[in-house]
Amino acid sequence: MRTTLAREISAALSASGHRPDSAAGRPAQLLELAIDALEIPRVLPFWKAVLDYVIDPTYPKALVDPLREGPAVWFQQMDEPREQRNRIHFDITVPHDEAERRIRSAVAAGGTLLSDREAPAFSILADSEGNEICVCTWQGRD
Repeated sequence: MRTTLAREISAALSASGHRPDSAAGRPAQLLELAIDALEIPRVLPFWKAVLDYVIDPTYPKALVDPLREGPAVWFQQMDEPREQRNRIHFDITVPHDEAERRIRSAVAAGGTLLSDREAPAFSILADSEGNEICVCTWQGRD
């Protein structure tokens, strides 16, 4: 039903000369981030806290930015653990007076503070499965 409505809206806009391009000429796009997880209910609260996101009301295995400024984050079920280290991690830059609250909330939600050696520039946290994120501020940067 939603797909049909979306197609009808797109067709009506195209018929009236509108294009799904931004002012810069790039086609519309949507960025989502996927995190592989063995125990989604265990890691989701950490990411909710550190990103300050909310659970997507239409898909409870996903988080969305309540301000709709950042990408959605969803969790893909893994069948078995991987032994290699993550080859990607997230950085989130927040106001310096917000960083400490995010770190405390993420640790309270099951995360681990791996290092604050570079704080306040950044602190490294991980969820219960080892997926990492750096909470960054402008302070202490070159």
